[in-house]
Amino acid sequence: MNGELILWGVTTTRTLRAHWALAELDLPYERRPIRPRTGETKTDEFTRLTARQKVPVLQDGDLVLTESAAIVAYLSDRYGNEKNRLYPPDPTERAVCLEWNFFIISELDAASLYVIRRHESLKDIYGHAPVANEAAAEYFVAQMRSVDRALGDGRRFIVGDRFSSADILLSTCLSWAIDYGVPVSPAADDYNARVKARPAYARAVERNRAPADCLS
Repeated sequence: MNGELILWGVTTTRTLRAHWALAELDLPYERRPIRPRTGETKTDEFTRLTARQKVPVLQDGDLVLTESAAIVAYLSDRYGNEKNRLYPPDPTERAVCLEWNFFIISELDAASLYVIRRHESLKDIYGHAPVANEAAAEYFVAQMRSVDRALGDGRRFIVGDRFSSADILLSTCLSWAIDYGVPVSPAADDYNARVKARPAYARAVERNRAPADCLS
């Protein structure tokens, strides 16, 4: 199954997650810097990989994965080691990590932030809906209570003392929220700054940029 790793997609919060996981695991890969809603995801070549026509997409030999959280999980399980794996090996600790992952993806990302993205950044496509955006922001703040409580326990990372996949997902959501003007607590803001100070994050941000000749 395994072959050369190829990651399709740049410039979005979700593509950043995949680049970040690859950087944390120190894995070489080929970058295909296509961007969403530019026509680049609708080519025949890309559509043969995924009929969803969305990024990120990871290729590893014959395996094709199209969801950012699934890509992070696969890379860790396939290539992680004792020093850098992004999921705890202990079943109980792994279950807690997975719970955080599912919560972040479903409640913070899909149910909150992506609603705002659809009706603000992409309002020309999905329509402007200020009431929906306000409700989504309020929902995000309410759901962050569990994050603030966990961080209030003095833990360094969201799952305890070791960086994990949940930190990649949570940090990208926090940065996304801040960009949209959604308030986050001082504890969450401090946590996000601490996680983003990791060298792998800086490398991922650079790899997530569009090529210079694509920038306007």
